[in-house]
Amino acid sequence: MFSSKLAKRESGFTLVELLIVAIILAILAAIIVPQFASTTTDAQESALRANVTGMRSAIDLYRQQHGEYPGVATAVPGGACAGTAGTGAAGTQQALEDQLTLYSDAAGGTCSVAGTTYPFGPYIQEDVLPTNPITNSGVVAIVSTGDLNVPADVAGGWKYDTVAGKIIVNDSNLDSQGVAYSTY
Repeated sequence: MFSSKLAKRESGFTLVELLIVAIILAILAAIIVPQFASTTTDAQESALRANVTGMRSAIDLYRQQHGEYPGVATAVPGGACAGTAGTGAAGTQQALEDQLTLYSDAAGGTCSVAGTTYPFGPYIQEDVLPTNPITNSGVVAIVSTGDLNVPADVAGGWKYDTVAGKIIVNDSNLDSQGVAYSTY
């Protein structure tokens, strides 16, 4: 009688099969990861455009209601304020922030509580001005040159001209399309 015993084969993956799967995953990762990196940059650039557009709209509306651009006059109210009064001196980032984020009177004095004395604003619905998502800076360099072509001078937050009412991205670096951020 002929008898043969078949050797039992253990189930599982061989080393070669595991290496092939690892190589395929590495190739897929090399293709997909750069896609996510550019998506992040695109999102930051879109947020930057939205932030600067929103601030320009707020500045224009303030001028329509007050006859001058925010930051020109002091944000310290001349009369009584039932809430928190603005503290920004004329020509400072604090005055710009107070006048865009708080209620204001005709002279530019600001208060955190609306009323008949403070009927205007707020123009931006945040406590502070938005930050530049590329540099993560909310610093506003205030100038009063009246130049509509105000140049960027650092990689920072914003640059604002109180005479021209122009706010730009204070960053001359180039975006993913080769355009200077300051031209947004």
